[in-house]
Amino acid sequence: MSFLRRTAVAAAAFALAASGTVLSQTPASALENGLLRTPPMGFNNWNSTQCKADFTETMIRGIADIFVSKGLKDAGYTYVNIDDCWALPDRDAKGDLVPDPARFPHGIKALADYVHGKGLKFGIYTSAGTHTCNKAGFPGALGHEQQDANLFASWGVDYLKYDNCNNQGVDAQQRYKAMRDALAKSGRPIAYSICEWGQNKPWTWAAPVGNLWRSTGDISDKWSSMIAKAQTNRGLAQYAGPGHWNDPDMLEVGNGGMTAAEYRTHFSLWAMMAAPLLIGSDLRKVSDDSFSILKNTDVIALDQDPLGKQATVLSSNGGLVVYSKVLANGDRAVALSNETTATATISTSASATGIGSASSYTLKDLWTKAIRTTSGSISASVPSHATVLYRLSSGASRYEAESASLSAGGTIDSNHAGFSGTGFANGANAIGSYVEWQVSGPASTLTFGYANGTTTARPVDISVDGTVVAAGVPFPSTGAWTTWSTVSRTVALAAGPHTIRLTATTADGPANLDYLDVSP
Repeated sequence: MSFLRRTAVAAAAFALAASGTVLSQTPASALENGLLRTPPMGFNNWNSTQCKADFTETMIRGIADIFVSKGLKDAGYTYVNIDDCWALPDRDAKGDLVPDPARFPHGIKALADYVHGKGLKFGIYTSAGTHTCNKAGFPGALGHEQQDANLFASWGVDYLKYDNCNNQGVDAQQRYKAMRDALAKSGRPIAYSICEWGQNKPWTWAAPVGNLWRSTGDISDKWSSMIAKAQTNRGLAQYAGPGHWNDPDMLEVGNGGMTAAEYRTHFSLWAMMAAPLLIGSDLRKVSDDSFSILKNTDVIALDQDPLGKQATVLSSNGGLVVYSKVLANGDRAVALSNETTATATISTSASATGIGSASSYTLKDLWTKAIRTTSGSISASVPSHATVLYRLSSGASRYEAESASLSAGGTIDSNHAGFSGTGFANGANAIGSYVEWQVSGPASTLTFGYANGTTTARPVDISVDGTVVAAGVPFPSTGAWTTWSTVSRTVALAAGPHTIRLTATTADGPANLDYLDVSP
């Protein structure tokens, strides 16, 4: 059966700056092949072996074994990928790529079968040029896209990293679209990684082409390289979302060139930025501390959050950077990252993250696992090159729009990306159109997630149990239907059940409503 792919008008999710800044850029359509709804997690050998002699099928089988025995598979790591130098320098008489018999004596299909037998997936590499990047001159796929895609599918490949070397000056979009189309016709679902190094700003065109795209040049195992990749990638939040991700390159954790604190910063920032988590170290040799970093399930949960929001920068002052990431259940992840050479205090507030008002919040440190409460202040003394990573919770109960009742003509839709849950309420365009939730108290704050892609506010009356408690509350423009914001109002809900209704006061009807958070 052929692999179906449709281009949906849903797309790059726009990350919402907690300050309320609205992004007005029109989102691109996304490649909707059903793959990588969260960023890929796995392994690639390049950072640790490049083309050295220890890059063999024995090594790759060993990595698959370690995924299972060390709990990486259970933590979410799925892909075992091989990089350049797996093939012979020449194609065979039929024009097919040939695995190097010295490195892979049993062939690629046998290796893929072994990986699949562990409940994992297998990935491979080639270049969108006449040759790959290694100076030995291994054959690339330019002009052989369908032949190579079919071969990869026959071997059981699940993931393709497609590099940019020896491209003969052919337009990048032309080259990468050609392989996209070839993969679609191959008969196998294959995740597609565009390794174009950010040269032609792929974030502006690659969402309908690939599942992820490199936003930077190659990373190396040192602080200056890693943090430079983060600095480049962190400004691209609006282009990332389920099925299409910014890729600041693979992880260096465990390769030995950085301190433990720097590796924790590396892992923290990649998770905050919804980046691929592809281990680049030889897992047969890494320390227990490196395994503890790579297996931190609280941090992994930020990367794999189903809402698919990349973190935005709340503040950046002299190398002291605060990131905030919106999570599917209404929580926020907050990273206090110190890029300087001296210990410094870094601060922000719960309100700056847009989480909504509450009398107190819970902060969980995702590295130390310490939990504390705060009235809103978030601050820590952060050592040089370290990052303090929190999960911020308001204690709110979330009621998704799909659980609400709508007046006649209203629908639950899912055609604008970035919403929480499985859909949002699209109320009828009419005065009196309403969306209504059944909730439980006690509570002091109501926070509504919404999007308004028009240029004018869409006011509503907010009523509690049939009594209007706030009249004509504006839901301002967010700039696009895929840009989500919040409106909060203080209420006094006693313990027990209550009915919360938003009723449109203009003929435009209400904004698209995503959820209601009820905060104690």
